[in-house]
Amino acid sequence: MDTEMFFSRGDGWGEPWVLDVETVESLRFGPPAGRTDLEVATALTRLLYNDFVSYGTDGQGRRLDDENVPVVMKAHRTVLERLALKPPVWPFRTFDGPRGFGTYWRANGMSGSWQARRDCIEQILGPTRDALEDLQELEYERRFTKGPSDNFKNLIFAADGVKPEIVLRDAVNNDVELVRNADSCLVFTDPLPPQGLTWRQMVAWWTKKHQPGADETIAADALYRRLYRSLDSVPEQLVMRTYCTRYAEEGGFDLPALIPQVYLHYDPYTRKSGKQSGALHRQRMDFLLLAPDRSRIVIEVDGVQHYGRKNPPDEHGKVTWTAVPRLYAEMVAEDRRLRLAGYEIYRFGGYELTAPGGRQLLEEFFTELLTRHQKPAL
Repeated sequence: MDTEMFFSRGDGWGEPWVLDVETVESLRFGPPAGRTDLEVATALTRLLYNDFVSYGTDGQGRRLDDENVPVVMKAHRTVLERLALKPPVWPFRTFDGPRGFGTYWRANGMSGSWQARRDCIEQILGPTRDALEDLQELEYERRFTKGPSDNFKNLIFAADGVKPEIVLRDAVNNDVELVRNADSCLVFTDPLPPQGLTWRQMVAWWTKKHQPGADETIAADALYRRLYRSLDSVPEQLVMRTYCTRYAEEGGFDLPALIPQVYLHYDPYTRKSGKQSGALHRQRMDFLLLAPDRSRIVIEVDGVQHYGRKNPPDEHGKVTWTAVPRLYAEMVAEDRRLRLAGYEIYRFGGYELTAPGGRQLLEEFFTELLTRHQKPAL
């Protein structure tokens, strides 16, 4: 279940997230039609977790404010109680003010550490999330005893919050199951076109799946916002914004779609199949483009965590990193594997994208990339 259903359409880029208070308050009397309390509780938990972590760290991406966060907390408590789960105990009720998270962390020695504030929210909501995951697992086991019924899912991407867990039941028949956190990601269920996947095709899929009858422009705006929300780093957000501005140009909807946070891409042209089952090794791609010349293009944005390990804060709260050769070796080994499987890989350092000229660098790169991978002339 997407947390976006709790919000109404705002005034565009200035205020894109306006809480639908009436919808949230109605959750205290039961879930929306077609939804379950488990889905609602999971989505509310994710919303509260993401917003409080955001407020306690970089402040980006927060969608609630001091006026409406208590409304969400109250609905969250009621839904959990219907599931016979113990609601979290909140030592604060808002972000700011005397009863706010900011006041609480300053009074409890967390002023110099983002990690301490993350840990605080994890202690409050972690047990709830774990209990909901256990219920999801029981629900999955109940459904699976009846036999898998879904078709193979070609593209699993844009996880918002908790990451999906994927199981390959039968590689020959391409039976893939999302066993946990399926509601946190998007699953493209249409056949992948052999000549790439355009933004227009993605919007058509989104409209059919999530906004039946919506105007193409409105659906495209909603899909873009949902994809953007899956990004949690400033350099990745810059990549997305820079590329997607091209959709607004003439013919832009027919450009290859930039697909973020891809957890599983099944490519019939490169994947070798054999009988097997069990947990899949989840290799996430930062971005994927399926170009009209049938090229599979991976774009990776590397932060320091790709090649280093964070050290504990020093006495002044400063965090440093230590280079880890093993992490770098694993990264380049994965590059080799993907290249041998037929993918084209481009890596950007997060540092170069946050430096002056980062946007221009990306604009020039995408211009050259799209020119190189145009649809072959007949």
